[in-house]
Amino acid sequence: MDSKQSSSPFGMQKDTFFMQQALEQADSAFAKNEVPIGAVIVNADGQIIARAHNQVEERKTQSAHAEVLAINEAGKKIGDWRLGECWLYVSLEPCSMCMNLIYLSRLGGIVFGAASPLFGYRLDNEQTDQVYKKVTIFAVEGVCADESAQLLKRFFNQKRKQ
Repeated sequence: MDSKQSSSPFGMQKDTFFMQQALEQADSAFAKNEVPIGAVIVNADGQIIARAHNQVEERKTQSAHAEVLAINEAGKKIGDWRLGECWLYVSLEPCSMCMNLIYLSRLGGIVFGAASPLFGYRLDNEQTDQVYKKVTIFAVEGVCADESAQLLKRFFNQKRKQ
């Protein structure tokens, strides 16, 4: 990722609001026994055009990440796969698969909550294809990070007890 900034074009107050919407999606995933990750996509007018949560277990495919599902929904909504005017809000740092889709979709930027020390895109950022590095995606990290991390901890603690 070529650049970072402290907030999206919408400002920190709106970033927090949109992240709370992503966390509501994460709560939905939690209730369905999915890893609690949620995502929303916001257009240039500040309207949420897509919402999704992880559905890996339900759909029996690793590609059913919240980011992938939200990007698919947003593309259908606007009638284009190019989402350059849009921003993705996701409760957890995207993995490499999702990050590459973010690049390919030409999203304007991402805002994420908790960092992912196991699968986050920054862990293998050096492996990202040079083609993708030509695209600048702005990233804002740490918005509602504590809430996101607590939800994930609660989920995995519950799993360990089972």
